[in-house]
Amino acid sequence: MAIFKGAGVAIVTPMKENLEINYDKLDEILEEQIAGGTDAIIICGTTGESATMTEEEHSEAIRFTVERVNHRIPVIAGTGSNCTRTAAELSKKAEEDGADGLLLVTPYYNKATQNGLIAHYTQVCSEVKIPAILYNVPSRTGCNLQPCTLAHLVKNVDNIVGVKEASGNIGAVAQIMHLCDGNIGLYSGNDDQVVPLLSLGGIGVISVLSNVAPAYVHDMVYRFFSGDIEGSRKMQLDALPLCDALFCEVNPIPVKAAMNLMGKNVGSLRAPLTEIEPAHRDQLEKAMKEFGIL
Repeated sequence: MAIFKGAGVAIVTPMKENLEINYDKLDEILEEQIAGGTDAIIICGTTGESATMTEEEHSEAIRFTVERVNHRIPVIAGTGSNCTRTAAELSKKAEEDGADGLLLVTPYYNKATQNGLIAHYTQVCSEVKIPAILYNVPSRTGCNLQPCTLAHLVKNVDNIVGVKEASGNIGAVAQIMHLCDGNIGLYSGNDDQVVPLLSLGGIGVISVLSNVAPAYVHDMVYRFFSGDIEGSRKMQLDALPLCDALFCEVNPIPVKAAMNLMGKNVGSLRAPLTEIEPAHRDQLEKAMKEFGIL
């Protein structure tokens, strides 16, 4: 069974001036997201700068989010790692702390084989009972979760229920749905391809755009579900300039800049990420004004 349907936000992690996690601000943006109609919170994903968190920070951010959201919408914990043991331990702790599900990125840097991916995911998911969404983003990890591998996992590991597909390969997405007989929760991992993936049987998006436009992304998805395909398509196309600007530099550099431009004061980024370059900031600001959020 799918963990959620609709628009989940890959939420940023706000930072204080000393680059500690700003939990007061996180509490504030969680409330804004829920009020804006977001259908799920994805905490400690790529957008949340999880790669620069200690394991203690990682678990604390998940626990805090679970407590504050308090069952109003699902909380999905990013607990993937390039170390199978670490991913399993983070996943078990997230389950203990009440997360509704897991988001498990493919092991980055190691460049596991497809057999290695099967072994990795099988071991991690065998150590928890909550459902898991696998995350395929080869542009960041150097590792591609192939459709046949995903289909094998879905058919053989009971609590693998979904995939966040961010390969950008629509043909591969279609193959996933074919090989899985549609029995998988498909989420777009790219804000510029939400409607195309919905047309292939997708049930939502895990979105960076939702950080700055939660109601818009939710409505775009639910227009599609309600049968207003033309309206959903128009919203997708109208959002493209902003989507492009939000990825003009590596995520989450632009989205944090966008939130700060909106006065949300989510702070800076942990190294090795740096502040957005002036030309890209101008591009972002222009796109935000044209979109109507600035």
